Amino acid sequence: MTTADSRRRVAIAAALTGAFMFAEVAGGLISGSLALLADAAHMLTDAGSLVLAWVGYKLADRPADPQRSFGFARMKILAAFTNGILLILLAIWIVWEAIHRLMDPVDVMGGMLMGVAVGGLIVNIIAFLVLHGGSKDDLNMQGALWHVAGDMLGSVAAIVAAGVILATGWMAADPLLSVLVALLVGFAGVRIARQSGHILLEGTPQGLSSADITADLTANVAGVASVSHVHAWALTETRNLITLEVTAHPGACIETVRRDVKSRLADAFDLSHATVEVVSKPL
Repeated sequence: MTTADSRRRVAIAAALTGAFMFAEVAGGLISGSLALLADAAHMLTDAGSLVLAWVGYKLADRPADPQRSFGFARMKILAAFTNGILLILLAIWIVWEAIHRLMDPVDVMGGMLMGVAVGGLIVNIIAFLVLHGGSKDDLNMQGALWHVAGDMLGSVAAIVAAGVILATGWMAADPLLSVLVALLVGFAGVRIARQSGHILLEGTPQGLSSADITADLTANVAGVASVSHVHAWALTETRNLITLEVTAHPGACIETVRRDVKSRLADAFDLSHATVEVVSKPL
């Protein structure tokens, strides 16, 4: 999956959600439905978030320069983190509004709610399928996908709320189902923000351990006496990097040890970008 293809998918999804958002705003205001207005607000943030994701992909394609030796690859991680935070804030807003609606019920036009919600569900399904074909390891794509998935869940909730209101007249169904969607959206936001934040804080990538790397190199690379100052981090979700210092046995060829250590890191830990300093152990 190329960056250009991911960028194209995000652009299509942004256009779809942005266009239908206006219909949901009008329908929510006329019908008085919080579920519809919440979904419209979600669609509004989605459209902006999808544009942000698109910008992240666009900037990530820019080459490195003297001021940014790693280039702009992390822009899409920053976009994913921002989208995660927006999902959390959106969930909080929906819950807040739902509490007010439960305390002060508002009459909802079930028929209009149903019609607009069905249209929104169709648009969201199309956008979801467009994004679902993207990379599953791309946090920026995951953030965009979860925004649209939240929209899709919001449309389903609005349809269910409309059905309950038309059948029973129970207006509380609208805010209660909105809370359910908010919880799902908030959970996704926390997960994406944690994963992307871990990368931005240069945390150790999942599946890597300094202790395991040290033990492996000491046991499997000839000439290695000890390993220290191991620092592993991720530039993006698919590009892991590492720096470390190796102390070689007396008499061992430093260049051979360096080459063998880098080869072992690539083969055993998929760390192809390694900076290895080798020093000789004193006699």
